[in-house]
Amino acid sequence: MVREICKDEVFLSQEAEAATEADLPVADDLLETLIAHKDGCVGMAANMIGVNKRIIAFDNDGEYMVLFNPAIVKKSGPYEAEEGCLSLTGTRKAKRWNSIKVCYLNRAFQQRFKTFTGFPAQIIQHEIDHCAGIII
Repeated sequence: MVREICKDEVFLSQEAEAATEADLPVADDLLETLIAHKDGCVGMAANMIGVNKRIIAFDNDGEYMVLFNPAIVKKSGPYEAEEGCLSLTGTRKAKRWNSIKVCYLNRAFQQRFKTFTGFPAQIIQHEIDHCAGIII
């Protein structure tokens, strides 16, 4: 189900709770909402649809991915970026890393590690910030 985008900065600034297998329907809604906004959005965190869980969905070079409880375990190549967000007005500066290694759970709740670089890495960092209650 496509959900409304949350713009409440008080809600968005809360740290998200760990996702569980009971949150699979939230992940489905998150992905459907992201796809519905694909013309102006490349990634979303669950709090952007009003659910305070550590789930992100993003466009990984043309293939959508959903990560449960993602955490960056390694990073390199710092740079300054300017980003926008559907939950906020305008753009803001953010420090990002060109390469990140992420530990996450897949839809079967199996632990996985994957290295992302370039724009997908930037998207993931933005969404993990959302999970931490960090608003760019």
